[in-house]
Order: sequence, then C-alpha cells, then structure tokens
Amino acid sequence: QVQLVESGGGLVQAGGSLRLSCAASGLTFSRYAMGWFRQGLGKEREFVAAIGWSGGGTYYADSVKGRFTISRDNARNTLYLQMNSLKPEDTAVYYCAAGLVFEVSRGYDYWGQGTQVTVSS
Repeated sequence: QVQLVESGGGLVQAGGSLRLSCAASGLTFSRYAMGWFRQGLGKEREFVAAIGWSGGGTYYADSVKGRFTISRDNARNTLYLQMNSLKPEDTAVYYCAAGLVFEVSRGYDYWGQGTQVTVSS
C-alpha cells in the first residue's frame, strides 16, 4: 500500500523558517513526480510546488516563489519543502502528493494526511 507521511510542521513567527519532509513507502519513489499542496481555513486546496522524477525540474506557485524550495532524495524516498521568510498567509495544512504523470499542479495519484504549519505575526 502506498503511504506518504508528512512531518516538520509547527508554529513559527513571521520571517522564520521550517523544513517539511514527506516520507514515501509502497512505491518506486524515483518513478513518481512529487508535489506540495496546502489548504488554509475556509480555503480550497492550492498548489505550492512540484518536482520531477529526478529533481531536475521544479515549479512554484507565484505566492511562494523565491521563498520556498522543493527538493527530493530518491535514495531516502523522501521529499522536502524548505520554507523561508514565512508569512501569516502561509498558515495551512501542507500535503505531499505523488504521481506517475508529471502535470505539475494536477493529476496526482496519492496523498499524505498533511502537517499543520502556523505562522504568527
């Protein structure tokens, strides 16, 4: 069974940093494109960042470009999201996702349960 488990969320002040991790199991990790999404209170899920099979191609939502960095370690079956210069509007539950077909912001096949990120002012 495919399982994606996010970790690293927490409470941080505006301007601070967090590093999220997504541990994958039950799949051949290197064959999947990976993405990060988030959902704030009263909002729909939105795309944050995506990365191709080997990490050569990365894509970001305009709202996080220049502040967030997505990366992956295929040897450890782990996806990362480094978040710097955090803003209160970044507060959300963050989800990782995996998909065999890389469509950047859509079409993912598997999802984690999410990790809460709260940014205070």
